[in-house]
Amino acid sequence: MQKFTEEVPLITTTEGDLEMSTKTTRLTLEMTVRDMLLAMSGGNPGAISVCVNLLQNGGKIDPADFMGGLGAILRLDTLNIYDSRIWMLYKDVCGEHLGKMVAVLRAYQLGQLAGVTETALNHAINNYGCGLDLDDVVLAVKERLPEFNAEAL
Repeated sequence: MQKFTEEVPLITTTEGDLEMSTKTTRLTLEMTVRDMLLAMSGGNPGAISVCVNLLQNGGKIDPADFMGGLGAILRLDTLNIYDSRIWMLYKDVCGEHLGKMVAVLRAYQLGQLAGVTETALNHAINNYGCGLDLDDVVLAVKERLPEFNAEAL
């Protein structure tokens, strides 16, 4: 069986200083799309469905992301959101709205816009969306990326 975790050094900031930290991720460069879907979803049907939907439609929602829907999946990996938690983010936090899910992940990537921190995101996943105002998140992302279209689908 193929191992899907690897220690990858990431640069994190603490009060303006750069420091190296290690965070476990599941994706590697040599993976096929099938391997990536299995690694991210852990075989969870809902997570597989969301990841496939991201791959197919992420670029339509966020045309500024040069990686298309893969960019959103890489952000899930960076945040260690896997398996059923991908489905919970999509269903419970974002109300089964792919555009809002992409906005949440992009807000985090763009500098934790509208309060989307790793802690806030995990709290929202654990508490059915509590703590995130999705309308504010979408507006903050659209302000930074005018071509972002949460309603593209």
